[in-house]
Amino acid sequence: MLRRLSNEIFLANSEIAARAPLPDAARRIETRHVERLEGDADRLSAGLEPVRSFVLPRGSPGAAHVQYARTLARRAERELWALHAEEPQREPLLQWANRLSSTLFALALAVNQSEGFAETPPDYTV
Repeated sequence: MLRRLSNEIFLANSEIAARAPLPDAARRIETRHVERLEGDADRLSAGLEPVRSFVLPRGSPGAAHVQYARTLARRAERELWALHAEEPQREPLLQWANRLSSTLFALALAVNQSEGFAETPPDYTV
């Protein structure tokens, strides 16, 4: 999955850098990419306890790396929406950027669970 996501990130970067719609659907993010991310998130979440609050990004080293990637993906999504205000982007690309961070969040939770780490909600009393 991570190898595929790396390739999809490359596709997204290429599409954004092109500044014009790419005519070749094989070289851009399409609905199939969005649907596959949604399926990934559903599969990863299926065996997890439902998240009922925010959780702190901690746990295993692997999950921490995935949480960091999720943070970068969310930042990139915000930047993409800012670009979209000036240079309209295609809907599948915008949707994919949103689903990427959601899938990475589910992956981080799954990694923590598989390595025996419990999620920690924030302490709002500090």
